[in-house]
Amino acid sequence: MLQTLESLLAPAVMERLALVVNHVLSSESVATERLRPHAGRTIELAASGWPSLLPPPPPCVFRVTPAGLVEWCGLARDVGADLTLKVDAGNPALLVTKMLSGELPPVAIDGDAQLAGDVNWLMTNLRWDVAADLERLFGPAVAQQLNRLGRALAHAVRAAVQGLGQVTGRLRPRA
Repeated sequence: MLQTLESLLAPAVMERLALVVNHVLSSESVATERLRPHAGRTIELAASGWPSLLPPPPPCVFRVTPAGLVEWCGLARDVGADLTLKVDAGNPALLVTKMLSGELPPVAIDGDAQLAGDVNWLMTNLRWDVAADLERLFGPAVAQQLNRLGRALAHAVRAAVQGLGQVTGRLRPRA
């Protein structure tokens, strides 16, 4: 049953992730210009240190399109990647919290040097302007309140995860 759930849920989540990434990429023309020369190449996002108690994440392999955007390669786990980005996922909750707050997690990059340089530039310089998107949807007054609420929520979640990490660190037996 878990396998069926993964086969139904993973494609929907990964395709939405590709849409979000493409939204951020297309908001800056320099981003798509950097990726266009790499059309047809593949980028794998791998989780290292993933907790064995959790089901493994779906394959995160994306192909660069001729437009300088990305498309998900599907559930095939044997797609060879031109570039692999390994993210430390030993604590998935902390990883998500850091990413939501705009903090980049440590990433090990392996593969094609030119593609790696351009992807590294994108990771360093691109940010999703959530406030601008909210303003387009709801107008400036509502967007400002939603953005403030979102930042406060992200701060609270980050503090809770850090506090939980400190508590679990104290509970571990010492050798």
